[in-house]
Amino acid sequence: MTPSQSSHMARAAMTSASSGIGDKIRGALAVGKTRWGMLALVFFATTLNYIDRAALGVMQPILAKEMSWTAMDYANINFWFQVGYAIGFVLQGRLIDRVGVKRVFFCAVLLWSLATGAHGLATSAAGFMVCRFILGLTEAANYPACVKTTRLWFPAGERAVATGIFNAGTNVGAMFTPMLLPLILHAWGWQAAFLCMSALGGIWLLCWALKYFNPEDHPSVKASELEYIQQQAEPEQARVPFSRILRMRGTWAFALAYSLTAPVFWFYLYWLPPFLNQQYNLGINVTQMGIPLIIIYLTADFGSVGGGILSSFLIGRGADPIKARLLSMLLFACCIIGVVVAAGSSHLWVAVAAISLAIGAHQAWTANIWSLVMDYTPKHMMSTVFGFGGMCAAIGGMFMTQIVGHILTVTNNNYTVLFTLIPAMYFIALTWMYFMAPRKIPAVTE
Repeated sequence: MTPSQSSHMARAAMTSASSGIGDKIRGALAVGKTRWGMLALVFFATTLNYIDRAALGVMQPILAKEMSWTAMDYANINFWFQVGYAIGFVLQGRLIDRVGVKRVFFCAVLLWSLATGAHGLATSAAGFMVCRFILGLTEAANYPACVKTTRLWFPAGERAVATGIFNAGTNVGAMFTPMLLPLILHAWGWQAAFLCMSALGGIWLLCWALKYFNPEDHPSVKASELEYIQQQAEPEQARVPFSRILRMRGTWAFALAYSLTAPVFWFYLYWLPPFLNQQYNLGINVTQMGIPLIIIYLTADFGSVGGGILSSFLIGRGADPIKARLLSMLLFACCIIGVVVAAGSSHLWVAVAAISLAIGAHQAWTANIWSLVMDYTPKHMMSTVFGFGGMCAAIGGMFMTQIVGHILTVTNNNYTVLFTLIPAMYFIALTWMYFMAPRKIPAVTE
């Protein structure tokens, strides 16, 4: 059987209207498995990214007591992480496109692992601010690198599913950190916890250095899989300056839409525990606070992984990829409307169900908006466009924390306004994307 015949059979298995999910999975694997190994690498990088990021919140009571932090000290430590994160997004996105994803991502994870370990040597709030700034600056490489890897290794019909899988690492990291970190804290103390997380980064670096290659350079990728990955013809593109990329319609289509919706996940991350504790008088322990949060983030994982299935199904039925993403995003935006009942519900599990649906739909939305920008962006500028959008979203997140704090202050901690505003953000972003997103990959000239 020739590579072309193998590739054709795999596509037929995945797009057949009568084939079941098992047939589609077998068809996807029949053409080759190398791209799924590359996806596993970026999934574990995302998990590691969120373990390093979430650890500070878990250890905050211990560190505050150890170093006499005030509430303002802790706020400033988080602020400098966000500053570094915003700067890092645009710088590292550009570097990945210029230098290559393998080398830049290796250096970024090396530096963020060293920054994580350096937390164990810090003795003051100022020391933690420096460490968090460097951590944010280097961790910002994660998503541009993951999106670039997905863009290089997956055809349009699989991108949303692949994106959802690697993005599920955020929720896996958020769940495992509070489960495993207390064991390390009890056995060896907080300094050792940071050093252990740094060591995990070293293990990942070894795997990345040995196993990751771009598709055309991979020593063991099958010819049929390479043909399948590169089935979408693209115009030859010359390198263009950053200023030209900033003038592209697609850059701003993604940047503004992502800036409206990405901070919603950070709202859940920062403000969900205080909301549940205030509304339902939950204790800060595994049985009362932990179980609702685990259920919510498990649902987020299902939404992340399953979010790309709908658009991939529509593409398999012959739909244009851009239209399939936009239609899927409309459905997920409608699912998020139910979150408005959470603020006024007197029953914990009604609120948990509403928030779980909303956060699962948010992750599904994210898988599709990331896939959408991959569909219309030339691959040689993918990380630059995504990095710029990520920077805008990070800046939006910085303002979001201030806005949320102001609203809760003037409303005496009433979350109703916030939960009502959340669905509106998605419909505004979707309208913007509908009118601004290009319908094909443009030929870009200076």
